[in-house]
Amino acid sequence: MYNVVMGVVLALVILFTLVSPAPADADENPASGISRSLAESRSARISNLRYELHLWIEKLAGEAIVGRNIIRLDLTDNAAPLTLDFATSPAHVKRLEANGRPATFKWVNGHIVVAAEALKTGANEVSIDFTAGDASLNRSPDFLYALFVPARAHLALPVFDQPDVKAKWTLRIYIPPEQQSKWQVVSNGVPDDRSWTTVADRPGPADASLPRQRNAWAPRFFAETELLPTYLFSFVVGDFTVETAERNGRTFRMFHRETDAAKVARNREAIFDLHARALAYMEQYTGIRYVFGKFDFVLIPAFQFGGMEHAGKILYNAPGLLLDESATQNQHLGRASVIAHETAHMWFGDLVTMRWFDDVWMKEVFANFMAAKIVNPSFPEVNHDLRFLLAHYPAAYEVDRTSGANPIRQPLENLNEAGSLYGAIIYQKAPIVMRHLESLMGETGFRDGLREYLRTHAFGNATWLDLVATLDERTAVDLQAWSRVWVQEPGRPTVATELEVTQGRIARLAFTQRDVRGRSVLWPQQLRVELGYPEGPKTLAVDLSGTRVEVPEAVDLGTPLYVLPAGDGWAYGAFEVDPPTLHYLTESLAGISDPVSRGSAWIVLWDAMLAGRVAPSAVADLALAALPREADEQLVSRVLGYLSNVWWRYLSPEERSARIGHLEPLLRSGLDRAGSASQKAAWFNTLRDTAATADTVTWLQRVWEQKEAVAGLTLAEPDFATLALELAVREVAGWRDILQRQHARMENPDRKARFAFVMPALSADAAERAQWFESLANVQNRRREPWVLEGLTYLHHPLRADVSVQYIPNSLEMLHEIQRTGDIFFPKRWLDATLSGHRSKTAAGDVLAFLKRMPADYPPRLRAITLQSSDELFRAAGLPLPQY
Repeated sequence: MYNVVMGVVLALVILFTLVSPAPADADENPASGISRSLAESRSARISNLRYELHLWIEKLAGEAIVGRNIIRLDLTDNAAPLTLDFATSPAHVKRLEANGRPATFKWVNGHIVVAAEALKTGANEVSIDFTAGDASLNRSPDFLYALFVPARAHLALPVFDQPDVKAKWTLRIYIPPEQQSKWQVVSNGVPDDRSWTTVADRPGPADASLPRQRNAWAPRFFAETELLPTYLFSFVVGDFTVETAERNGRTFRMFHRETDAAKVARNREAIFDLHARALAYMEQYTGIRYVFGKFDFVLIPAFQFGGMEHAGKILYNAPGLLLDESATQNQHLGRASVIAHETAHMWFGDLVTMRWFDDVWMKEVFANFMAAKIVNPSFPEVNHDLRFLLAHYPAAYEVDRTSGANPIRQPLENLNEAGSLYGAIIYQKAPIVMRHLESLMGETGFRDGLREYLRTHAFGNATWLDLVATLDERTAVDLQAWSRVWVQEPGRPTVATELEVTQGRIARLAFTQRDVRGRSVLWPQQLRVELGYPEGPKTLAVDLSGTRVEVPEAVDLGTPLYVLPAGDGWAYGAFEVDPPTLHYLTESLAGISDPVSRGSAWIVLWDAMLAGRVAPSAVADLALAALPREADEQLVSRVLGYLSNVWWRYLSPEERSARIGHLEPLLRSGLDRAGSASQKAAWFNTLRDTAATADTVTWLQRVWEQKEAVAGLTLAEPDFATLALELAVREVAGWRDILQRQHARMENPDRKARFAFVMPALSADAAERAQWFESLANVQNRRREPWVLEGLTYLHHPLRADVSVQYIPNSLEMLHEIQRTGDIFFPKRWLDATLSGHRSKTAAGDVLAFLKRMPADYPPRLRAITLQSSDELFRAAGLPLPQY
């Protein structure tokens, strides 16, 4: 409806100049994206920035959203043009005024460049009528939500899309009268109770751009926010139910779309309690009160991330908070962790924001680091040292062992690549590094340094070097040198044990470290070496700062059963244990008494398997032997995960066939023996995912048909949906009918839509699967990223790998497009879903061919994540690892 008037409006109010060769001035002729030079120029010129944003939303999907952004700012000078970011098209700009007059501007590479003569030194006002872009608005028939991280606001709105140009935001959203009682509208600001009956009371977009019947549209007002960068601004509009609760004198609001009232009631109080505890802990730890007024959170079905920390309005992935009765202990811990993580962001990221996205890791590391502290009191029965180990070390090693490993702090020249900075190194390795730093400084000194940092930079921006300068005053440790290794270098040390035993006594014990990349890099850290003895372990603290360290305290001690340099789950690296220790772990790991050291030993053994020092079959056999003896629920889940991975990826079909008669009875026994619903869920999920024999598959089908129940485990709609998918991928008789019946009996509309999207990827008809994959070439079919990833995972299921290998080359070729059009985690997850079901030399060869034909200007970070995601494929296929 808006295209008809577009040409008329443009002719009346705007002069456009086509892009032409120009001087390399960041303000005059900006490059695509947001370059560092452009960002630095703007942050030096702009202050006192305010956005007054008006949006007219006629439909949640299918009709263009029109708006007006009134931008008020001070400029240090008017010697140069003013560049705003708006990566849509010139036709999306309906009118532009500067300081009350129509202004001349150029459209350059997704930027609006306002002529210098329209500006003045000091206070300025720029008003832009526009049609919003859809790429970052996540529109669907029932709701939409703006998700602008890391620099995607300019895909929808004309703004200064960089983290160090913070603004105060005022929002007005206008909706049609027929939706006023149905749609909820929520944003960062506090809702304003004022109500206007007509739009005419306020200026709106140019008349030709206004939606029909505008005088009947009612606005929703949101008061001015505190200073926020663009990536933290957001709004949600649509059909949601609102739950409200009071905690510690504060009102919390939860917006959701769950249709299962019993599920909401079962989770409601825990969700509010966890938020209130996290908020109280952060206020106490930082000594700074929560500053963003209200505290809302919106549960989005199939949200791209676990959560997103918009100040005053957090977005969450709904299934992560509204847990089913079959939820595992890890899922309960995961819910508490993501709530604590996003709440901690209100201080780390929202109150103090990184100056540039090369320091994005800072907000994430402290959110995860604080979350580990916050969650502990809510789960007194959990071994939290073990939780930290299992939640961080394996995921960090999955990247750091590869030739595509990246440092924690990465250089960045343009925000169009900021999304590729995210990953396990930021989320999992960095908290380990911070825990080491806290240990070096002492908890009190570290906390006080963080308090000073937050106070000094409140509502502003800071860098890692700003924090180092603050902490440096509180420790004798050379933090600059420490940072250069742990924060700015990729990879991990390889730590080898040298053990000599004479006449039943240790004659010599030493540890060496080296860098497998061949650099002269040494990682200083403490090893908490555990020596195993029948009467109990002995722990020695060893400072490893050079290439070798001798351990004189160990001399003359009796011959140990094992030497574990990663004892107590502390040290970080690839640990090459001595041959007797490796033999002990392979045969008797379950005999290690301490759960944290036992967990660490499993991680060391998994590394040894990937390095080719232990056969995958030996790891599988150890897991089968150890699981019946394992009493810790966290370790049961970890070992079941290792078993499932080695089962599908590293064992040959013949090796699986030889062990299936042991595996399935073991899993059924574990399921029967488990003492809680969460424990039963872990056993049941592994049984469902690895089922192979006719008896077990038939039993699972009877469970799906609800002709049999799993004693002590209540299955919910998502559980039955997953069961149906697992049965279909095994091509049981009547698989299509199972999928159709499951779809028909689903009640939640969001889960129903997701299931319908994924179904063709499960088809036994190869042509139907191929058509589904080909549809992903259309970006509109990739908008619901979690749906796409679930479908890809089943398309590439190990049972279908021989056929689905044909899709790998095209999936790899699409990677750059996936990065350009998708959200921050999508490229890596796209590759993981594509490659994780494969173990063949053919699949690995496709990846190698892709790496070899990459052009010289291919984005280095995409090459790195390709190496990360394909690392285990090359190992499973028995091929040499490609190098960066």
